[in-house]
Amino acid sequence: MIMQVNCESSNETKRFQILALDGGGIKGLFSAAILSHFEDDFGIRVTDHFDLIVGTSTGGIIALALGVGIRPKDIVHFYVSEARNIFSGNRPELPRRIWHGLCHVLRNKYSQGPLRKALQGCFGEQLLGESKKRLVIPSYNIGDDDVYLFKTPHHERLRRDYKEPIWKIALATSAAPTFFPCCQLIDDIRLVDGGVWANNPIMVGITEAIGLLGISPGDIRVLSLGTTDEVKGRSKKLDLGGLWQWKTDAVNVVMRGQSIGANTQAMHLLGKEKVLRIDPKVPDKMFALDKLSEKNLLGKAAHESRLYSPAFRETFMGHNAAEYLPIHQSIKEEADHGL
Repeated sequence: MIMQVNCESSNETKRFQILALDGGGIKGLFSAAILSHFEDDFGIRVTDHFDLIVGTSTGGIIALALGVGIRPKDIVHFYVSEARNIFSGNRPELPRRIWHGLCHVLRNKYSQGPLRKALQGCFGEQLLGESKKRLVIPSYNIGDDDVYLFKTPHHERLRRDYKEPIWKIALATSAAPTFFPCCQLIDDIRLVDGGVWANNPIMVGITEAIGLLGISPGDIRVLSLGTTDEVKGRSKKLDLGGLWQWKTDAVNVVMRGQSIGANTQAMHLLGKEKVLRIDPKVPDKMFALDKLSEKNLLGKAAHESRLYSPAFRETFMGHNAAEYLPIHQSIKEEADHGL
């Protein structure tokens, strides 16, 4: 069953706007800072202008935070204050770098404990069903080798995920292979980072809007936030390369290819003018998934938000998202009123 969503707006009654947030480890600081600048520039709550938020990995953490009303500036503070604890590891100090490198060959680089503690401190015991926005958060089930999507109860079919604590979902979507162990806290399912299949979740959001919520493609607009795009030179050795030649490039090529492909599909489906992608190119190795480059990331976000602020205003601020009422809440209200 497809459910048509009522999205009233002051200017356009049918418009449906999606905020899509990429994965990227600690580089999520860039995405949060972009949103914070938009809020400061226009004196708004950025979530007031979006009907659906999708986010993978670090983007999933940001999406979940936005869903429960945490402002982007506070998400920036979360990243800055917690990053060093999350990515400090628990290995001996000397020789720390060599030890980390050797251990990373055989097992995950970081303990799950500091990340879990940070997420619990941020979200407490809030459940997904308490989100004030529609959310879709990708993960991956390595036990059954299948995609896994956490969704708020924005359709009558969605009757399970809303009972889960948000911190567990955040842990599942951000369990990056080789960096963190898989998350087995939800029904004993072996869940890892959604970035293995949807690091750029733009098509996840569009598919949800069209396929489940019955939105017309012509009514959709998307703000897609990356976490910076490294300019890499690909060695000629890859042309005929085997496992050894591809060992450092394979993951990056696959994730970048997925991102470019998803964004291109979105533009073909919706029209280029309805997709705003912010993902600036930066020099190779300028930023890392697990190393906080606070000043550089915040500086880059300040620069890019200044460039894209007019486009954000023109493309997205003409629409105010209608209030989202979770299905389980509407069912309860109907029962209370004997309907």
